[in-house]
Amino acid sequence: MNHLEQFLDYAFGDALPEAGGALEVAPGIKWIRMGLPFALNHINLWLLRDEIEDPTRPGTTLQGWSVVDCCVSREESKAQWETIFVTQLEGLPILRVVVTHMHPDHIGLAHWLCERWTTTANLCHLWISATDFNAARNGSRGASGFGGEASALFFASHGLLDSDSLEKIRNRTGYYPSMVPDVPDSFVRLMDGKSIAIGVGKQRFNWRCISGYGHAPEHMALYCDDLKILISGDMILPRISTNVSVYDQEPEADALRLFLESIDKFLPLAEGTLVLPSHGKPFRGLHVRIAQLHAHHHDRLAEVMQACSLRPCHAADILPIMFRRELDLHQTTFAMGEAVAHLHLLWFEGRLQRTLGADGIYRFTPA
Repeated sequence: MNHLEQFLDYAFGDALPEAGGALEVAPGIKWIRMGLPFALNHINLWLLRDEIEDPTRPGTTLQGWSVVDCCVSREESKAQWETIFVTQLEGLPILRVVVTHMHPDHIGLAHWLCERWTTTANLCHLWISATDFNAARNGSRGASGFGGEASALFFASHGLLDSDSLEKIRNRTGYYPSMVPDVPDSFVRLMDGKSIAIGVGKQRFNWRCISGYGHAPEHMALYCDDLKILISGDMILPRISTNVSVYDQEPEADALRLFLESIDKFLPLAEGTLVLPSHGKPFRGLHVRIAQLHAHHHDRLAEVMQACSLRPCHAADILPIMFRRELDLHQTTFAMGEAVAHLHLLWFEGRLQRTLGADGIYRFTPA
């Protein structure tokens, strides 16, 4: 536990779901935890007991589950899901697949789950924001796969000049499709403020979509006012700060400002809200955590501003200031995007100015 976590209340202590199992966090809501092949080695997924209208028999319902998020597409994850189908679904089907955003650990198996559970009685649809649906389709079916020459040129323009790293990024055109090999052909659109009725009988409640920006194109968290539960996705995490990055797809983005404005949208939620995050453990202390995240980025911005006051800095110069540990290439690309996001916020605020040098690199100095 880091020093900030002592101000949070982990609702279930150190308890974690077993592989292929689940923990009930509220009546009809189960917590699943799956492994990831990254430094961030797990993702939390959620099963919500549900019912929907039976299209073949008007006036009756189909009983089953809604899934929130899916894990990356790999055989280990599919095997774990198969165990969950047997041990956790109580003999009922999955009715719909809700995805908070387009990152591989969240949407990777959406196509597989939707196909696996579509029947003549029910089309198991993907529910997601339109922006993230199209971004995922582009990543899984496009030529770049969120890598390639454009990514290499972007990172080089912000000071990443190691030729071996750039060559690996240039050749990484299959990175996204390797974890998201396909995306369903159709979807149900989630929008900010839209309510989804989830549950069974008298335990059927409205879950309101809350949009978030800066981490993904159009992230959707889900909040149930009756239960005082927030499925926060990646927008609010208890132990780590959410990655907020600028990449070549939107090279002039002010991602950090968008993220900080987005997390403030959770401030009106009830005290004592149970937060179900995508990484880490369920906790209470939402408002405290929002304040901690603001303080974290305030401190990082101060460090970046100080560095640029001493000499002109590009994003690669900022890496050892913001990240005081050794980074592999996977982590370096995230760190570069985050460094650019911090520089951009200060630039858009008018506290820094940006200059493109004769070497093709952007450097930042006090305005």
